[in-house]
Amino acid sequence: MSDAKAIIAARAAKELRAGEVVNLGIGLPAMIPDYVDSAVGVVLQSENGVLGVGPRPSPDELDVELVDASKLPITIRPGASFFDSAASFAMIRGGHVDAVVLGALQVAGNGDIANWMIPGGKTLGVGGAMDLVVGARRVIVTMTARSPSGEPKIVERCTLPLTARGVVGTIITEHAVFRIDNGTLALTELLDGATLEIVRAETGCGFADALDMPAG
Repeated sequence: MSDAKAIIAARAAKELRAGEVVNLGIGLPAMIPDYVDSAVGVVLQSENGVLGVGPRPSPDELDVELVDASKLPITIRPGASFFDSAASFAMIRGGHVDAVVLGALQVAGNGDIANWMIPGGKTLGVGGAMDLVVGARRVIVTMTARSPSGEPKIVERCTLPLTARGVVGTIITEHAVFRIDNGTLALTELLDGATLEIVRAETGCGFADALDMPAG
């Protein structure tokens, strides 16, 4: 693969476990259903009120009434259900979502996350992210390693408004998979031919080299 977002989405799909209910955020995470093996038995949730999201439709499958939280067309898996936003967030806040995959503007090495900007900026407000990152049992961040201006997104300390503190467990970029355990950032996998030197150059904080260790 050469497309950074496709690399990230495909790798993130491998993080999802059989039997889990997984919420997918807007943007890059919404690409993940295209890479999820239906045989794995993962149930994908979109916060606008869909449980059982499938991959993007072909032109023949397109139903204009089926969209995800990104307002993009979806298909649904057998047994899918629909509900209102209140029920969706009751599910999230009640701890009934096993994992959430979302994007971020910055993630600190200790697991702090910033994924919104002050109103008036080019990025949308915080939305449901605050509920998602504290309500889900696992928080997986999918993002490119650098911002459009070239700044590292994995940082020593977030400088943008925080969404939550110490909640991120996994970070997936186009070049690497990181795990955060007890506030310690560790590199566990290189992607798309990247080297340790490339990852160090595009990461704004120190990290442990755990490439020879099994993923947790």
